[in-house]
Amino acid sequence: MLDGANIICFAHDWGGDPTSKTHIMRILAKRNRVLWVNSIGMRRPTASHADLRRLLLKLRRGLAAGCREVEPNIFAANPLVLPLPGIGAVDALNARLLAAWLRHLCRRHRLERPILWTFMPNVNRLIGRLGERMVIYHCVDEYSAFSGMPREALIRMERDLIRRADLVFTSGEQLCEERRALNPNTHFVTHGVDVDHFARALDPATVVPEDLCGIRRPVIGFFGLLADWVDLGLVRALAAARPDWSIVLVGRAAMDMKPITGLSNVHVLGQKPYVTLPGYCRGFDVGIIPFRVNDLTLRANPLKLREYLAAGLPVVSTPLPEVARYDGLVRMADGVEAFTAAIADALRERSAGMAQRRVNAMMDERWEARVAELSALIDERLGVRA
Repeated sequence: MLDGANIICFAHDWGGDPTSKTHIMRILAKRNRVLWVNSIGMRRPTASHADLRRLLLKLRRGLAAGCREVEPNIFAANPLVLPLPGIGAVDALNARLLAAWLRHLCRRHRLERPILWTFMPNVNRLIGRLGERMVIYHCVDEYSAFSGMPREALIRMERDLIRRADLVFTSGEQLCEERRALNPNTHFVTHGVDVDHFARALDPATVVPEDLCGIRRPVIGFFGLLADWVDLGLVRALAAARPDWSIVLVGRAAMDMKPITGLSNVHVLGQKPYVTLPGYCRGFDVGIIPFRVNDLTLRANPLKLREYLAAGLPVVSTPLPEVARYDGLVRMADGVEAFTAAIADALRERSAGMAQRRVNAMMDERWEARVAELSALIDERLGVRA
């Protein structure tokens, strides 16, 4: 494990459900100090109420609490930047101001010669301004494929970052192949999973939440962000094809939910705390990943895949390359009829033995193993540079 290092981590806003970024930095913080920089934004805000609320919240946080220790050895910083990414003059100004502020925070918290570890592709202008001893770009998504992003500007910034980074990590093999063409020090390191947390779904003492326990079984379940990569048309067709199944969606809705409005056997339960997810998994009979197949999802590595498996659930997914690695543990299906048939097969094959087999398969994929793999690559690269 990396030991005694100082890390400046650029990621999403601290808080909420833990992502790959959170898991990795929490483990590293046991032996290192982490300055977690909340999102500096990759898209220009619209005039929507959601964007305006977010802008006001970030302004308030930045003015009220610029930086605070949120967990042992993790300091979350709230940067104030002009929300106009992709405009050259604005990007340059933001970089100068942000670099000066971060240098101040590093001095205050004694973070000397930090590793600049970014999960965001838009911090290329900060390289060389923070006294860093290493730059790591950790790519977990094809950011330019997200809706509303300044695609060309993001591609330009990311390519510059990749070329200048000492190490590039990716969570998907296709992401790795595409970025290795720009930097030979690019490595594919897949996501991990919190096995102990999700395996609680098999514990009889784990309580199924009240809003789920009254829903008729079998329950075909999904948890995660409900955004435009989730195929609600497929969900609607499944519900129509099998009215005897209950389809339960757990997560924050960030898209138009009209396609499934009014369906009596589709239940949208909203976002739930991470700590309760094993209870929801205990109430599921099958976990599904009904993603659209596009430039974004073909490069994605869904965290929920390993979380479902660590909970002992049979899994049915649309055909995605990173899901295909788990052939034998996961069923993949393309189209409504095939997806429906795959769920029916999964329901027929449920057993305590199969559930435990899925959990056992995840034992070597814990986040601690992934962080050890990342640490070894970092140590090797530092040794080469020295």
